[in-house]
Amino acid sequence: MKLFDVCSLALAVSAGVGTACHKPQPPQGPRPGESADLVFAGGDIWTMDAAHPHVTALAVRAGKIVALGTDRDVAAWIGPSTRTVALAGRAVTPGLIDAHCHLYGLGMDLENISVRDATSEADAVAAVAASEQLKNWRLHTWLVGRGWDQNRWPGGAFPSKKSLDSVLPPFSLSRPLLPILLRRVDGHAIWVNSDALRIAGITKDTPDVPGGKIIRDANGEPTGVFVDNAVDLIEAHLPKPDAATRTARIVNASKVAVSLGLTGVHEMGIDDETAATYRELAKTGQLPLHVHAFLAGNPKTASELAKNAPAAPVGRFAMPGVKFFADGALGSRGARLYADYDDEHGNLGLWVTEPSELTRAVNAAVDGGWQVAVHAIGDAGVGATLDAFAAARSTHRSGPANVIKLRIEHAQVVAPADVKRMVATHAIASMQPTHATSDMPWAEKRVGASRIKGAYAWRTMLENDIPLAAGSDFPVEEPAPLRGIYAAVTRQDVAGTPADGWYATQKLTLDEALAAFTIGAAFAAGAADQRGMLAVGRAADLTMYDRKLEASRQLLETKIVMTVVDGDVVFDATGAAQ
Repeated sequence: MKLFDVCSLALAVSAGVGTACHKPQPPQGPRPGESADLVFAGGDIWTMDAAHPHVTALAVRAGKIVALGTDRDVAAWIGPSTRTVALAGRAVTPGLIDAHCHLYGLGMDLENISVRDATSEADAVAAVAASEQLKNWRLHTWLVGRGWDQNRWPGGAFPSKKSLDSVLPPFSLSRPLLPILLRRVDGHAIWVNSDALRIAGITKDTPDVPGGKIIRDANGEPTGVFVDNAVDLIEAHLPKPDAATRTARIVNASKVAVSLGLTGVHEMGIDDETAATYRELAKTGQLPLHVHAFLAGNPKTASELAKNAPAAPVGRFAMPGVKFFADGALGSRGARLYADYDDEHGNLGLWVTEPSELTRAVNAAVDGGWQVAVHAIGDAGVGATLDAFAAARSTHRSGPANVIKLRIEHAQVVAPADVKRMVATHAIASMQPTHATSDMPWAEKRVGASRIKGAYAWRTMLENDIPLAAGSDFPVEEPAPLRGIYAAVTRQDVAGTPADGWYATQKLTLDEALAAFTIGAAFAAGAADQRGMLAVGRAADLTMYDRKLEASRQLLETKIVMTVVDGDVVFDATGAAQ
């Protein structure tokens, strides 16, 4: 099945509400005195509409597409005030949508120390020692960074507080505490120095928490690494950002996003204060892209969700969903598996949320009319999520569960039997192609030769008519969606390895990869009747490129030339006056 032929798929899973289906309309000319605000002509325009997948021109007026077809079809819409963009063969697609990311987290990441390129523990420590943040440190602040991955280091062992302690003078009563916190690349583990442990009151006697793990040495002393729910023992002591800081983070991250061609994002797991900042920006017209947000759900208080329906959208911001966690991440061995990790016998991973508690939380959220997204990476995590989805749909046979789109975030390792259960529960697979190419050096060591065949299995999803929405999980991965499209069609890293692609039978075609970042992502947000496809009457969300698109390494060299949201040019690298 081609993913852009999403009409049949949408009809199958939407219970008759809002599908992506579109009946082709004949070109319509403007009324007397009417003209377009913006016209693209002379290019390769991908519509994601199976009836006419490519056209050469389109016209936009008042935020909507009013015509598309040949240059001749659209020419009548060009008036004295129309901005006309001569494509000269270059490509335009529906606006790219990242179906799983952390936009606010990207704003934080822009402020922080990057240790993403560190090739050893010592290398990461050196980056901290040389950072501007350390040079400009002020009393009562924390040094925060992100990006380390022990799997890339010699030996693959977790780092230690001792190495981070080396960037500071020895502790004494006269030296102010300088806590350092470095998040692992996936955000599921942190590495801190001894000052951070002192502030948090963490000692040898501090017990592990449910769904979390304090890494300890042979004597039981905390090493400075905390996994999954144990992270909260430290992060609870971080200073709370004020409204101005939150605003700056969203504004800065949004500028990056639109410059990379994104017209929308699914913001995965924010608190009420961040949501309030988003609403204020949207209310005042300062949000340049669509944000479909998910509240960071707390399973222990999920019953409140049944009593409080999602708030109405404001401008380009909406928060109709809630996100829960079934398990942790594969890289830190927190993803929950049905059988032991191949490279750590006796370890099944973690339940960040116990299955029975997850089922209660999902049901409560559905009761309140919330869209539910569940982080599930390991095969057992996926299985527990499907149990929760099945229970919710059974409880609400004629109610909201049959309308609300239920999503599995990541679905990185899926047991063969659970693929059929994804179909039965109408689960959406929200997956991130670059996770596969980042994890491929070590993923098979974690799960073995048999289970890896059901890992990062995008092709399997399509072959079983499971809706596929693609994202990046930035800032875990790079935010550029073209990186994800490249990974989807090649299953290679940026160096072009392996030559034939990693488990190449799971590759997507370019059509399918683009569709996963457009119509698939729009469908996952319940917006496929407005976005993700180019057709008359739909929102004018567009991404323009500096060349034709090819399923090759050229995707890594392709630049974004223009990003249009609701007809507004929010990023423009053409150099033309507007």
